[in-house]
Amino acid sequence: MKKALIVVDIQNDFCKGGSLEVTGAESIIPFVNKLIKEGKYDEVIFTQDFHPKEHRSFAVNNRQQVGEIIELNGIQQVMWPEHCVQGTRGAEFHPDLEQRFTTFIIKKGTNPEVDSYSAFYDNKGLINTGLADYLKAKNIRNVEIVGLALDYCVKYTCLDALKEQFNVKLHLKGTQAIDQSNVQNIVNELSSKGVIVEP
Repeated sequence: MKKALIVVDIQNDFCKGGSLEVTGAESIIPFVNKLIKEGKYDEVIFTQDFHPKEHRSFAVNNRQQVGEIIELNGIQQVMWPEHCVQGTRGAEFHPDLEQRFTTFIIKKGTNPEVDSYSAFYDNKGLINTGLADYLKAKNIRNVEIVGLALDYCVKYTCLDALKEQFNVKLHLKGTQAIDQSNVQNIVNELSSKGVIVEP
């Protein structure tokens, strides 16, 4: 069966020195590159957080503190530091990431009014990125997922892939969480819903 690798948000702002640094982010890149270069995937999809500067998830745009949770357009929204702003170095993919074999790039978080963790939908589940249709048109049924960060964009990409009836595998060696203390809870949740978690 055909399969795709989805590489979630391995961008400068989530890596060392970035505005929303995920501890240990760079440590996953050699493993991710190995998967990409093995050539066993029919599609290699990159997602790219790509926010306008006025994005409502940024604490500075709401006069809030980073880490606070507010209600935004009817859903709870974490207040983030400015990150992955369109046209900035922070939004670019990490320079060590193997990009030569990428077949499709999903830019997400472009709507200033709603955040978008998942590669498939925005956080309200209303705006479709087109990824599911793209994969189905290519007869892909199996997706494997790596990237940043496990507790947000990777988790919700896994869950939405299940909703779209894909068989989903998560590579733990290819992800890191913002909150390391919550990793086992996330693994348990994803496993219970049908994600195959590869240690």
